[in-house]
Amino acid sequence: MQVSVLLCVGVCVVSVCAEGKWRSCGEVREAYSALGFSLNTAPQHEIAGEHLRVCARGQTCCSSEMEDKLGVQSKVKLEGMVEESSDVLRSTFFSRHKKFDEFFLELLDNSEKSLNDMFVRTYGKLYTHNSEIFEDLFSELKRYYTGGNVNLEEMLNDFWSRLLERMFQLLNSQYTFTDDYLECISKYTDQLKPFGDIPRKLKAQVTRAFIAARTFVQGLMVGREVANRVSKVNVSPGCSKALTRMLYCPYCGGLPGLRPCGNYCQNVMKGCLANQADLDPEWNLFIDAMLLVAERLEGPFNIEAVMEPIDVKISEAIMTMQDNSMQVSAKVFQGCGHPKPAGLSRTSRGISEKGFNTRFRPYSPEERPTTAAGTSLDRLRNVWRTMQNSVIDIKETLKKSKKFWSTLPDAVCSRERVSDDDEQCWNSHAKGRYFPEVVKDGLTGQLNNPEVEVDITRPDTFIRQQIMALRVMTNKLRNAYNGNDIYFQDSSDEGSGSGSGSGCTEGCTTEYDFVATEAPVVEADRSDPRPATDNAGLRGHAPPPPCQLAAIAGILLLLLWQWR
Repeated sequence: MQVSVLLCVGVCVVSVCAEGKWRSCGEVREAYSALGFSLNTAPQHEIAGEHLRVCARGQTCCSSEMEDKLGVQSKVKLEGMVEESSDVLRSTFFSRHKKFDEFFLELLDNSEKSLNDMFVRTYGKLYTHNSEIFEDLFSELKRYYTGGNVNLEEMLNDFWSRLLERMFQLLNSQYTFTDDYLECISKYTDQLKPFGDIPRKLKAQVTRAFIAARTFVQGLMVGREVANRVSKVNVSPGCSKALTRMLYCPYCGGLPGLRPCGNYCQNVMKGCLANQADLDPEWNLFIDAMLLVAERLEGPFNIEAVMEPIDVKISEAIMTMQDNSMQVSAKVFQGCGHPKPAGLSRTSRGISEKGFNTRFRPYSPEERPTTAAGTSLDRLRNVWRTMQNSVIDIKETLKKSKKFWSTLPDAVCSRERVSDDDEQCWNSHAKGRYFPEVVKDGLTGQLNNPEVEVDITRPDTFIRQQIMALRVMTNKLRNAYNGNDIYFQDSSDEGSGSGSGSGCTEGCTTEYDFVATEAPVVEADRSDPRPATDNAGLRGHAPPPPCQLAAIAGILLLLLWQWR
């Protein structure tokens, strides 16, 4: 009887112990299924883990197929965590680039339409038949802004030279001018200053404004592209093993709900994202340069303040040319020689006294032309005020994005993803405290990383390319802040200094000291005994009237009628 009892107790003890040794994997199977995997290869109860290559080889709830699939899932998980952590940064660069780019293009379109409407309203077909010189100006400005290889200073110099040549011919329509003679006129443009100081000031404003606007938008685009590319993590074999061990080995150990210890997660992520952290120093310099250029979008040389009144400024320059027409012509004749008389009279060429003396009502600011959509240009000013707020907003966002890549492990190892209990967390092999210290950032800091095998002698080539892209953009931004276009830095340094406000090259004087040897004397009729300064050289032209408005209207009508 006693023997039977002992046998029964022994069987029961053995049965209980066996049941405790081979636990159920029901909880693991449920978590594994939630990841989207089939349960065909998932054990019902713990099995021996000799087949495992990453996780501990004791009793386990993972088959070799499960471990392989969880290893692939760990890569997907890391990619998702980095994408999620960088989502705000990437979307900010994307949305701001789109907003600023659309505004600047709309501003250019409206500025061109404003100028066109102003001249059409005042001069009608006389302007529309001869508007190509202004159309070319805006076309080149747009081409520059959209990335074209345009030297702004040379382009603006060419605009004023073309305008001077055409006006000079109209003011002296009783003469014939060869191409060589017109080229001679252009050589004296800086000294003559036929348009006053407006070209110099406008050139300084336009170059600084466009360089800042274009470079800032390019910077937003580069920041967007770099953030998009770097956020796509290249998972190395060593990182893949460490991720699997951190994220899914708890499944194999029968603890699918156990989250990793905070410092453990940090070491894994610092190893996996070491190359991203190395981007940080160059990224911070890039952000600082972006903030500098953003200041230019708020200052006196911002593109809206320059482009909105450009039509009026060009008109004022033409008025100045009218006022100085007699003196300019005399000095040109003195320096370039006296031109040959034309065979046609002014009347036969279509310029009438009545047309020259016609007065036009002055252009009123209250009559600002409307946009193509029929809305007032005041709407664009409201848009600009909104854009100014956007500049403030993007500056704050940029400041927050500094050190983003070195702090990316912090973002990935957020509180939702790691345990808040240092004792009740996964420490790479069991539930318990994690003792190793957190390693430093960057590739060189991974030499003694206890969790991830990192070859510190082989930097990621792709990340190095992004570092170089940031370095190039940072250099462009710094130049833009100083008003220099990096593509034309040499010509800016050697030129007239128009970008920095200087109106004269070395050796230039404010006096018009023309002598015959200073410039090539073009083919001209020098047999005319009249002195170059004699007003008869402009015979047939009405003298400048005392009323400036009449003078302005007269020269513009003369100019536009001749172009027709």
